[in-house]
Order: sequence, then C-alpha cells, then structure tokens
Amino acid sequence: MARVELVAPLDGVMLPLEQVPDPVFAQKMVGDGISIDPLNDLLTAPIGGTITQVHRAGHAVTVTSPEGVEVMLHVGLDTVALKGEGFSPKVAEGDSVATGDPLIGFDPDYLATHAKSLLTQVIVTNSDAMSGMTAATGTVSAGKDVVLTLETSAITEQEVAGGETVVSEAILIPNTSGLHARPAAVLANMAKGYASKILLQRGDDQANAKSVVSIMRLNLEHGAKVQIVAEGPDAAEAVNALAPELASGLGDEGTSPAPAPATQVIKPVAAPVPKRRSDDPNLLLGVSASPGLAVGTVFQLKRDEIEVPETGADPHTERRRLDDSVDAAKVQLEALQAQLHGQADPAKAAIFAAHQELLEDPDLIDVAESVIAKGKSSEYAWQQAYTSQALQLEALPNELLAARAADLRDVGRRVLSALTGQPLEQPELPVGTVLIAEDLTPSDTASLDRDRVVGFCTVGGGATSHVAILARALDLPAVAGIEPQALEVPPGTTAVIDGARGTLRLNPDEAEVTRIREATQRAAAKREADIAAANEPATTTDGHRVEVVANVGGIAEAEESTGLGGEGVGLLRSEFLFLARATAPTEDEQTKIYQGVASALGGRTLIIRTLDVGGDKPLPYLPLPREENPFLGVRGVRLAIDRPEILRTQIRAILRVTGSTRLGMMFPMISSLEEFRSLKQVVQEETADLGRTDPIQIGIMVEVPSAAVMAEQFAREADFFSIGTNDLTQYTLAMDRGHPKLAPMADAMNPAVLKLIGQTVEGAHAHGKWVGVCGGIASDEQAVPILVGLGVDELSVSVPALPSIKATVRRHSLEECQALARKALSSDSAADVRALVPLDY
Repeated sequence: MARVELVAPLDGVMLPLEQVPDPVFAQKMVGDGISIDPLNDLLTAPIGGTITQVHRAGHAVTVTSPEGVEVMLHVGLDTVALKGEGFSPKVAEGDSVATGDPLIGFDPDYLATHAKSLLTQVIVTNSDAMSGMTAATGTVSAGKDVVLTLETSAITEQEVAGGETVVSEAILIPNTSGLHARPAAVLANMAKGYASKILLQRGDDQANAKSVVSIMRLNLEHGAKVQIVAEGPDAAEAVNALAPELASGLGDEGTSPAPAPATQVIKPVAAPVPKRRSDDPNLLLGVSASPGLAVGTVFQLKRDEIEVPETGADPHTERRRLDDSVDAAKVQLEALQAQLHGQADPAKAAIFAAHQELLEDPDLIDVAESVIAKGKSSEYAWQQAYTSQALQLEALPNELLAARAADLRDVGRRVLSALTGQPLEQPELPVGTVLIAEDLTPSDTASLDRDRVVGFCTVGGGATSHVAILARALDLPAVAGIEPQALEVPPGTTAVIDGARGTLRLNPDEAEVTRIREATQRAAAKREADIAAANEPATTTDGHRVEVVANVGGIAEAEESTGLGGEGVGLLRSEFLFLARATAPTEDEQTKIYQGVASALGGRTLIIRTLDVGGDKPLPYLPLPREENPFLGVRGVRLAIDRPEILRTQIRAILRVTGSTRLGMMFPMISSLEEFRSLKQVVQEETADLGRTDPIQIGIMVEVPSAAVMAEQFAREADFFSIGTNDLTQYTLAMDRGHPKLAPMADAMNPAVLKLIGQTVEGAHAHGKWVGVCGGIASDEQAVPILVGLGVDELSVSVPALPSIKATVRRHSLEECQALARKALSSDSAADVRALVPLDY
C-alpha cells in the first residue's frame, strides 16, 4: 500500500463531485475525485507521470503516475462540442511530466459564453483500485495545495478469460463529438457488470472496454467503425447488451442515431409496429401543415439512394469536380427562385436563397475536402459531408432547427445529382394526385405541378418546416407527421385530404366524394368573392369594427398585403434582418428596411417586433451557452437586455421611421414588469437623444401566462398588447407546438388559452388600451368570431388569409360572437370549442 498526493491543477474553489451538474461525473461513473471552479487559465499536472491520453478536442488529458494512478482532468462541461476552440494543449501522448507542468491552456471568457460550465473535474479513473481517498475543501492554489490524498492497493483482476468469444458486427460511432468522456464512462460502467474480458476494437487497435481512459485512447470520432469483442462465460450476454447501446450513442445528447448492430450469435429483433392513433382503419391522423380540402387518388413517392463510387482520382481533380457541381446546383436554385416568384409568394423564394447559403457553408466544404484528401471520390466525400451534418441537425432537441435537416439533404442531393450525372427523379404524376411520401424536400414541393397534385401527406416534417411554408404559399392542402401506415396505402386508392384538420380519409363512398368536390367548388367561389371584397372594412353585421392587419417578414409581403385588403402590419418580424449573416445589421441598414416597409404600406399602421432570437434560434455573432431547455432560456427580451448594444441600435432604427399614421414597437417574451420598465427606459432615452417628437406606441407581446395574468398591471404602463397565441399555447399547455405527436393537442382554441386571452383584453380595456392577436388563430376562420366576442380589437393575420378573415368578421354580429365566446370559455376542450363554429364542409 502506498500514499499518493494530487496537488491542485488550477487556482480555484473546490466542490464535491456530487455537486457537478452532470450525472456522469456526479454519479462517479468515470471515477471518484473532485471538481474545481477555476480562477486562472492554465491547467497543470497534479502528479508526475506519463501523458496517456490527450483528447483531440483539447479539453481533457490523462496522466498516469509511476504507481499506476490514472488521473483524468476534464476542463468544463460539454466542452467537447467546441471541437478545440478555446483550448491550447501543451503536451502530447507519451510525454513525461512533473507535478506543476503545464497541460492545457484555455480561454475562460470564450468557455464562459460557449460551454455549459467552467467546472473542471479531477478524476481518478481507477479509483476502484484505491483503498482510501481524502479530498480537501475550500480555495486552492495551483501546484501548491493538496486536493486529493490516495491510499493505493494492488489491482485485482476481475475479468475471466477463456470460453466463448463473441464479436459484434461493425458499429459506427453515432456520437457527433465522438466517444468522449461521458459516453465512454457509460460504456465502461456497463462493461464492468460482466465477468468476461471485453475489448473495443478499431482495426488493429484495442481498448479495455472497462477503462474510460483506455476507451478514450482509441480517439473514436463520429462515424468511426468499431467492434466489441468479449471472451468469457457471459460473452454473448455482454455483447448483446453493449452493442445496441454503443450504436445508439450511450445516452449522449450529441448523437446521430445509427441502427443497432447484430452480432454473430444474436438474432435481430424486429421493431414493433407503430400503434395506430385512430380506431378507424380508413382515417389516418397527422398535423395540419397547410389548410384546404381535396379529393384525389394516392400516389406513393419513393426515392432511391444515389449510388456513388468510393475511390476517386487525384485530390485536385476531385476538388475541381465538386466545385463545378456546386456551381451547377447554385444555377438550378436560382431558376427555382424565379419559378416560385412567378408561381406564388415572392417572399417564399428566400427559402432557396437560404439553400444557396448552405452550399457555401465552410464546415460542409471543409468536411468534403478533408475526405477527398484521403483519396476518396468527390461524390463519396460530398455524400458523407452532407449526410453527417443532416444527422446532427436531426438530433437537435429544437424541432425548428431539426427540420432544417430536410433543407440540407435537399441541397446535398442536388449537388450529388450534378456530380453523378443522375438526374433528380421527377415522376409523371396523374391528374388528381394525393401525394404520399416519407418526406418531401423544399425542391420537391416547389416543383409540384399544381394542375396534377391536389395535396400531399408526409410522415416526417411539421407545421414549421419549409415544406409546410411552401405548401401554404402554393395554396396546396398538406398534412405532416401522418401515421406511418400511410406509406402502405395502395397507389390509386381514393382519398380525401383535409389540411385544416390534419387528416387523410381513405376509400370514401361516392356520396362523400361528391360532397367534398362540391365543398371545394364552394370554397373556390368564396375565395374569389372574399378577394373581390378585400378592401371593404371588417365590420360586424351590427356595426362593430375590427382592424385586420398582416404579419409580414419584409417589404415584398408588406406590398402584397395592401393588395389583399390589409389595413397595415400588426407584426413585422425584424429577425429576418439579423439571420443568415456574419454580423449584426447596422442602424442605417435597419432603418432603410423599416422605412421601406412603412412606404410600402402608404401610411398605414406599422408595428415592429424587436429581435426575437436566442436560445432556440441562435445567431453566429451572438454566442450563447448551450441551454438544456432553450424555450425557457435566454430568448426574446432576455437576450436584448443582456446585449444592450444590439437593443439600442434597433430601437434607434425604429425611432427614425416616418410616415406611419400609427407606428409602434413591441417587445417579445415579456414576463415581468421589471423587464418592460427597463426596456421602456431605453426607448425614452433614445427618443430624447434623437429628438423625435412624433408619438410612437410601445407595447408588449403576451406569449407567457404571467403577462396575461398581470395584464391590468401592464396596461398601466404599456400602450398596447399583441397576443402571440403560438407561444402562449405552448407555455400554457406545456406542449411543444412543433412536436409531430403533441401538435394536434397544442390547440390555441383550448379554453385555458382563451381564458388568458379574455383576461388580457379585460385588463387592457380597463385602462383604455387596445389588444391585438398576431398568433396562428388570428388566421383561423373558426377562431375569429370567438376572438371578436372576447373583445380583441385587432387581428394580425398571414397575408393570404386577409380577405377571408375580413369576410368572416362581416358574416357575424357582435352579439353572436359574444355568445360564442361565453360558450367557449365554459367548454371542456379545444374540440368542444371548435364544434361551436363548424367548418363549412
């Protein structure tokens, strides 16, 4: 038995490992030790020995002492995802170090804004071989104070070799940051539960699967191919348990899932058949992606993977081929933009401008070029690059960002088509097609022949995807997140697609088909009549006036809104100015756009929402630490208050706008009076500085329940309220509005949400302030009479919906609307509320 002391590798404050906000460390899955909250920027050796592992991301290093003590030092939490940014390793594997020698330099300011925590762990990875361990407490100084005192004992061999040897099939590491400390610790702890000798093998290299350090020495990056080799009495059981866990990422958040491998002695188990969501075999349920009703015959769209050669010519030739194909894809995307401009809403053509930006993504190109440099073909390299990044996006917890994987695959296949000379398949679709696909790309959707396709359903996607946006722009009924059984519907089956309800009905009888066709004819005639009367005011039959304005994302949509009867803009989403760029827009750039919108409106109302990003919608020039729950994190005004330079620049730009009869700015995600008061103070300061004398209204968005509950207090200080029902519903019902399974239940017509709307109106009107609704239900014809009955003064709707929403107001009396509102508030569910205002088909 020997006594070994570890000295502090950093200046800082000691913490027990149990207090580290990471279960792998807190539960001592890597090993026992301590944590230090650092006060300096250089990690030094806590003990003399040999460097036995340096992680390629530079955030972790292991020192093994002559006595056999393995000490892993891990700087920060979730720092592996930084891929080396902010770290400068001072040692390499095999180096000998003395106590106090430099190991890793790091940038604390960078880590503080990019990582979950700066807490640095000092872990004895073979602590099970220690007979005793004593930890210090308090503040320590690097190279001076002892932080751990160990009593070592002889390491006993617990593995049992001999007997059956079982080898798994090849496993591709799905973890986007490779097999770093956290998943390695999970694997090692699982492996320790078996008596057999268990190895992780990569080519000719092997690691002891029961040792975290041994696993990490293999430096297994994302996509690395490994096998599990087990020898002993429970070898088959061990491989059977470990292989699928390794293939699924071992619970690591940064994982691109891969199929669980089989082994040489285990039969694969078939996946269970997904449970039907409807008891009616002819009714398939999904999520509304684009409203509308149509009847047609099913066409199943299936896409074959493009085969690519792995080996290429010399790297120079392959890089030139890739460059040429990327350029060809850009030309195609420009043509698609022009097509969409002529076919539907010009603003939606910006989707394909974003696709061109993807083609210029440096990370994507870098990955492809690095693969080419290894002798691979440009086709193979490009396929590896875009599929790996798409998998990473799909693994993100935020539905909106994960949905962008479809855009990346779309762009990737376009370039791959140019590289291989295999054209992107465009099947000949029969007239009256109801298209069913596992997923559609934006290119697929924009290329659909509206004279042949009456609607489509996809198993993937959601209401926020680019495909859904395009479907709405093309006025094409669409259902996303449809039950997987839809892929088994025989081609040629008669089907009714209801985009508003998110359903697909199969095998309707002739009477049903006739009814639907008559309903669609009535809807078309109604649409024409609504457009013809678009410029008439939205006044109820008994003379109550409601203002109907538009939600827009730029000058083009503002111009279009005036032609469809829009009385102004109730929501200008200013974040379109801030996205897809490397730096924040200047005050002059913003003023030019805001003034352009005001001019397009010809003096009508203009309400500008300040920047609504952060958390789930990050910007490259506003780095934020990763958040466990971004929807409850730094977003909206919380980011604005945290970054006053961005806030003040935008406020000044808005204050410089002239020519609107009513100009307003509103702040998103307000949850407390303190927030609003601090923002209002900034507006007052900048107004005085600019010398503006024209009045400007300052309002809040009601998106969280606290703002609705305190509406009367807010109304003493705010000029107006605009209710964002999408987020208000999400936060009230605790349901992600983009979730394919939960979205049908996250309905803003839920009585709980309607009561909050009513409470907001009551509080605002008590102080003479007006209330608008700019969320999704303002564009919902079923919701409009109830909103009018609740006392809402303004409806801010999607541009295409302007004529129909104004017509809906004109069809009802205020007395009738108020009666509907009272019934809605006493209803038990959103379905009961919707039944009060049945759809006209």
